[in-house]
Amino acid sequence: MSFVIPILIIGVIILYIWSLYNDLVAGKVRIKEAWSQIDVQLKRRADLIPNLVETVKGYAKHEKGVFENVTKARSMLLTATTPKALASANNQLSDALKSLFAVAENYPTLRASENFLQLQRELEDTEDKVAYSRQFYNTAVAEFNTKLQLFPNVLLVKTFGFTPAEFFEAGEEERKKVEVKFG
Repeated sequence: MSFVIPILIIGVIILYIWSLYNDLVAGKVRIKEAWSQIDVQLKRRADLIPNLVETVKGYAKHEKGVFENVTKARSMLLTATTPKALASANNQLSDALKSLFAVAENYPTLRASENFLQLQRELEDTEDKVAYSRQFYNTAVAEFNTKLQLFPNVLLVKTFGFTPAEFFEAGEEERKKVEVKFG
């Protein structure tokens, strides 16, 4: 009977370690799933851009620099592999698209084009999905990173080889104060 208590304690410790390991593995899988959702939405966005550029090109042939910037930013987005690189490429593409839409503002017939309007709606829808996917990813990262830092987990996670995951952070442009001016 005296050896039953130590065996129970060892059993509880083993169950805790087993549970912790499985929980951390599940957290890594959630992060990968969330990352793939961001990737899917950004690729969808990148696929829409050539159609949008071609539509605008038909109306604004002399805006070559804008088209080159959008194409370069799109290429960077498609080749980015880490959350930091992807966030940077995403921000550059957003800036380039702002320039593209500014060019479109100068062409009333373009703004009235059904093709342009449809592409613009799809792009806006995709932007919403990117924002949601980014939020889902960052939530999964926060939960995972929290589990890594909680006591007594912090004593075991390095043994398992788990390291904190990287957040998908907003760029400098998104952090700037928005100024609204009327008239």
